[in-house]
Amino acid sequence: MSTTPPADDPRSVTDDGPVAFVLGGGGILGASEVGMLAALLDSGRRPDLIVGTSVGAINGAVVAADPSAASVSRLTELWGDLARGDVFGGSLLAQTATLVRTGTHLQPQAPLRRLLADQFGDTVIEDLAVPFQCVAASIERATEHWFDSGPIVDAVLASSAVPGLLAPVRIGSEHYLDGGLVDSIPVGRAVRLGARTVYVLHVGRIESPLRPPRRPWEVGLVAFEIARRHRFSTTMTALPEDVTVHVLPAGGEPMGFTDRRQFRYRDFGSVPGRIRTARQATEAYLLEVAR
Repeated sequence: MSTTPPADDPRSVTDDGPVAFVLGGGGILGASEVGMLAALLDSGRRPDLIVGTSVGAINGAVVAADPSAASVSRLTELWGDLARGDVFGGSLLAQTATLVRTGTHLQPQAPLRRLLADQFGDTVIEDLAVPFQCVAASIERATEHWFDSGPIVDAVLASSAVPGLLAPVRIGSEHYLDGGLVDSIPVGRAVRLGARTVYVLHVGRIESPLRPPRRPWEVGLVAFEIARRHRFSTTMTALPEDVTVHVLPAGGEPMGFTDRRQFRYRDFGSVPGRIRTARQATEAYLLEVAR
């Protein structure tokens, strides 16, 4: 198990104020966040707060339950379960049947709920080892909703309900969709909750330049990316002077925002490489900032 480095270690932590880990959304690309978490925890950094969106809510909740190196092993196993299990399984025929039956989405919600239940059981957010919040988009109110209490499985499932892939999640009288629709990289939320040092774990897309769409299917992507990045960049430029934000590197060659590989949500072959590359890149970054 990792421990805090001694004072004369170049990895020694000197973060000021409450520390937040902010984990953004991004589907299968979220495997990069596991590598970033491994590097952070191995360096002795521990969060006082974790805020997550979509796949970042899944990764973040695991660490909030146990902010130690053991959580990285749990996450690695969880991503393996995603690859081997039926969460995003089924043939094209089965997906088509689900879409025809529902008219709205390709995958049933139950397998992901079972996977989350295996991880968290009946745990509520209030009982996690580290304060945790995740965001989802309320359909009825057309706004963001932050989950800071109640069953962790419901909250994370709501935050991860990708439109068209999974059905909206009903909690009480409201229905929720993926948190990436309203706050894909929620740095602002962490700052409002009191964080003064923020580590941003993202999936690498913000590193890719945008360009005008060239094909019909790119039009929606460009529009979404503009909205997504605008909120992040606006938040970053408006940060209080006493807040330090570290945007961790995903490593490797940035994936273009129109690269179709990011939408192959069942292609888990790249997961080990993403974890490894992000870990190495983040380790190098943390050593550099510690100098």
